[in-house]
Amino acid sequence: MTQHTSPENIQTSYDAIVIGAGHNGLTTAAYLAKSGMKTLLVEARHTAGGTASSELFEGCSVNICNCDHLTVRTNPLINELDLHLHGLQYIDIDPAQINGSWHSDLWWPSFHDLDTTCEALAQVLPKEVKNYRRYVKDALPVISLILDNANEIPSRRKLMSNTARRGGRGLIRLLQWSRLSAAEVLGTYFDAPEIIGPALVEGPTVWGVSPHTPNTGLGAITLAMRHAAQVGRPIGGSGALPRALQSAYESFGGELLLSTAVSAIVCEAEKLVGIELSDGRVIRSRTVISACNPHDTFMKWLKGAPSSAQEFINRWRDTPHSQGYESKIDAIFQGDIHYKALQHDRYQNILTSNEGCTFVIAPNTAELHEGHSMMTTGHILEKPAFLVNTPSFSDSTLAPRGTHILSLEALFTPFNFVDGWDALHEPSRWLSLYDTLLTEPLTPRITAWRVKTPAHYEKEFFLPQGHATSFSGGPLSVFLSKQPELSRYTTPIKNLYITGAATFPGAGIWGSSGRNAAQVVLNNL
Repeated sequence: MTQHTSPENIQTSYDAIVIGAGHNGLTTAAYLAKSGMKTLLVEARHTAGGTASSELFEGCSVNICNCDHLTVRTNPLINELDLHLHGLQYIDIDPAQINGSWHSDLWWPSFHDLDTTCEALAQVLPKEVKNYRRYVKDALPVISLILDNANEIPSRRKLMSNTARRGGRGLIRLLQWSRLSAAEVLGTYFDAPEIIGPALVEGPTVWGVSPHTPNTGLGAITLAMRHAAQVGRPIGGSGALPRALQSAYESFGGELLLSTAVSAIVCEAEKLVGIELSDGRVIRSRTVISACNPHDTFMKWLKGAPSSAQEFINRWRDTPHSQGYESKIDAIFQGDIHYKALQHDRYQNILTSNEGCTFVIAPNTAELHEGHSMMTTGHILEKPAFLVNTPSFSDSTLAPRGTHILSLEALFTPFNFVDGWDALHEPSRWLSLYDTLLTEPLTPRITAWRVKTPAHYEKEFFLPQGHATSFSGGPLSVFLSKQPELSRYTTPIKNLYITGAATFPGAGIWGSSGRNAAQVVLNNL
């Protein structure tokens, strides 16, 4: 990888400036540089990748956030940017997930292959097998429509074209599910909380909303997604993806400026002229793309905006910003991990290996709704939702031999935690809770651990209140959104664009927002 640009070597003008080098900002910048545009990518942190990155901790490579990559593997960007030439290689994880509960030992695996999943489900929850097949049959056409449209600039014409190309399948159900809550959709298929709970954790819970929230029904597709695409992890950790994107971007001639904050997006005489850096320098550009939080973009940085944009700015001023709700423990340990629930004879024939896969330990629907309500007063469920994996079990490059990494993500854990995040008693409690699931406690074998809370994400990753505004709409947002800039990437300020988690198709390791925004910029130019 080439050396990034030093502050003294940056030029005074560029064809395009991208603010924020998370994986979407990197993606946008890479496409623009590949097209021949003279592009500058500016990042406030000392390294690119944002929360998709990995970093060293106690001699191990740990991921900032959860390490499973799914939707990005459905995205053309990996091939279009030749990321395999820049070191990106994936390990397929199968089973991708083991779905567990705090209240039951009827845990069940999700394999990429539907029949294999149903064979395993027949050993654990036999009455739900037919329901599961019916659910997947209904969900897959919806998923196909979502993926088709996520990988294109959203428009009515393309939505209808993609629907027609698939014989009209999925659109009616997409409309129906979009109006419901995720809990309502899943309740039409399943009775077992052992299925509903993990599906809700992977859906509305990771979005930070209650399972009963209206218009979250598309969050019910998460289980079926494992059959539509293969879950994988980059060799070397999640950060291998942004590293490959950075390498590709720089190979196209793009410049990357690290450890440099933006203080303003500058408009003069009613026109966008560029950005101002924290040291006072103004870098001029005909095009600026923000891959950062829209509130920062429009309320904190935008200066001298055209008078015609005032109503737009006021609308964002009145748009509330949610607080963060996810925390993650990284623990270094020795030995193996065995779960009590998986010691039953039923698992001998259906789980030859579960090394490295993600375990979802779910509260029930009522508890998830209560946990969301408790966030308003800064409290946390007695037994939060856990997403747990041991990535070093499947990727030996992450840790020294004989040493392993535990990744434990807990939700809902609010930014305004009543006891404050300076003390470690609450995250320490999660490790003790995790021990209750195991045949042999892990805590005595942990040699070092750390926690990333919403407070850490605010301080270290510049996410206000530890939360990156997440786009929660589906393809129908093209028709219905009151914030069209989130699905069109354009703003009322000519040549100012936005991308990232807040824009269509949303949060997670996906990259479609970055790719789509770049295409809009290139089309407009």
